[in-house]
Amino acid sequence: MDNQFTLAETAAQSVLTRAPLRPQIGLVLGSGLGGFADSLTDATRIPYAEIPAFPRSTAIGHAGQMVIGKAGTVPVAVMQGRVHLYEGYSAEQVAFPTRVFGRMGILAVILTNAAGGINLNFQQGALVLIRDHINLQGANPLAGPNDDRFGVRFPDMTHAYTKPYRELAQEEARKLGMTLHEGVYAALLGPSYETPAEINYLRAIGADLVGMSTAFEVIAARHMGIKVLAISCVTNMAAGILDQPLSHQEVMETGERVKTRFEALLRAVLPRIENESKPA
Repeated sequence: MDNQFTLAETAAQSVLTRAPLRPQIGLVLGSGLGGFADSLTDATRIPYAEIPAFPRSTAIGHAGQMVIGKAGTVPVAVMQGRVHLYEGYSAEQVAFPTRVFGRMGILAVILTNAAGGINLNFQQGALVLIRDHINLQGANPLAGPNDDRFGVRFPDMTHAYTKPYRELAQEEARKLGMTLHEGVYAALLGPSYETPAEINYLRAIGADLVGMSTAFEVIAARHMGIKVLAISCVTNMAAGILDQPLSHQEVMETGERVKTRFEALLRAVLPRIENESKPA
């Protein structure tokens, strides 16, 4: 575990030596949502392959680079793509970039993902604030010896998703004339999409959305006291809801369609979070 801390520290210093900005907000952009990073000004782009020990994303639609730049006047560190368990990475490796954020001085993260809609009130293209998650990935990034330099052995997850951040996101969405839903995200291993029976099960246990990411990042962030806002884009309705096959192409196309609304929301929320971001 000492090694994990040292690796995270080394990776963080590698990024900071290449970028003049010192952001306190980190973003992770999911499938089809990576375009936001292309609009940053004063940007430094660092491929994951050039960051020591940093896992490389293989999923389609994930550019695989960290971009340090400004969204308006707000300095941010943006991950254009993430890694997942289904790529063959361990839970610890999936959480590693979040730990690097922590060692870079990040105090708040905005996590985004493409998700399947379980709640029948959601439509394809809906944006949903995650208020809680159900981790069904069969692992936890904190398993193994605990390093107190990251956080306590048994971190509380009661308020894993920062309520004041959700409230300010709702305020900004209203100003933009957008509907922003809230829901519970179920994290599954993948890479196969869920069966209709699995979707019925997930609905029965209280899930509104389903995806293959995010939960480990949230656990690692809260372990370090980093505050979290998470936004899902419902890129498809989950299996059994519509009588049609699911495809990753549909995910990418929906991400492209909601891009303008999604980026407008991020730009509105970022200054508010910058003002509020204090150690949790």
